[in-house]
Amino acid sequence: MVGCGGTIASEPAADGAAPAKAGEELVDAVPSVSEHADLRVTDVGSRPGFGMDFAVVAAAADAVCDAVDDGADGVVVTQGTDTIADTAYALDIACDVPVPVLVTGSQRRFDEPGSDAPANLLTAVRAAVDDRFAPGAHVAFDDELHAARDAVKTHTNALDTFQSPGKGPVATFTRATTRLHRDPARATSETSLPDGTLDPGRDAADYADVPVVHSGTGVDGSFLERVLDGADGVVVEGTGLGNTTGPLGEAVADAVEAVPVVVSSRCHAGPTEAVYGTAGGGVTLRDHGVAYAGDLSTAKARVKLVLGLTAGLSRETVEATFE
Repeated sequence: MVGCGGTIASEPAADGAAPAKAGEELVDAVPSVSEHADLRVTDVGSRPGFGMDFAVVAAAADAVCDAVDDGADGVVVTQGTDTIADTAYALDIACDVPVPVLVTGSQRRFDEPGSDAPANLLTAVRAAVDDRFAPGAHVAFDDELHAARDAVKTHTNALDTFQSPGKGPVATFTRATTRLHRDPARATSETSLPDGTLDPGRDAADYADVPVVHSGTGVDGSFLERVLDGADGVVVEGTGLGNTTGPLGEAVADAVEAVPVVVSSRCHAGPTEAVYGTAGGGVTLRDHGVAYAGDLSTAKARVKLVLGLTAGLSRETVEATFE
């Protein structure tokens, strides 16, 4: 088990809750996990989910690899829910290990009434030792297992916050059994990124700078023009199938001359597709030279673009991974 902090490790305080528990304390608080596995715990951070950066994710990836080298049959990563989906996806595409990796956390602290922390930790451990789950990362939460590529945090505080829009969970857990709903193999079709992409020796500031620009009613191109200064790439969160306002689309035409631009959708489910003309329509954006994120969420499109550029892949290679 690799501990990164989060609500599951938090304790109340006068100035607001914050991560304080070590991973061993989490394991000790859920004795039933020892019925399923012998757990070795490594702590690599004590961050809230909203405070995660790629340096901590890299430290987690390094700990995952070390655990596998030491003979682990599976690995559980605990962290804050705000960015669980980001971390799981990063591990899925940049941490190529031959065992299941389960990322979990909780919406409520251990000390809160109705805490989901014990159940989520137990679900993750059960999944980690289930030989039906192939190598790759999943999110284990609320008695369900979601593929890293598809998992999205959908609610700020509901216990069933993690969903796979348009896909559904890979498996559900009852007290006695685990029910598979679809192929538990790695859901991502992307080729793994090069070894060392998540380098624990690399500072957080050394990862590629990829801002996100949102399109919506009345959005012009000024923000995109401003963020281009120093950016290594840009993700444009479009509307619908991946369209933008006309002024933003015109700014995209200039942006692609400088950096790779990936267009995602603010919709929760469904693919991006080039269907419409006009200044911000998908056909026009495609002709400008953008890459489309498919059904990958905006956050994960950014994770992939950051990691691909940081790995030193050519622009053409990075853009091709989205197609």
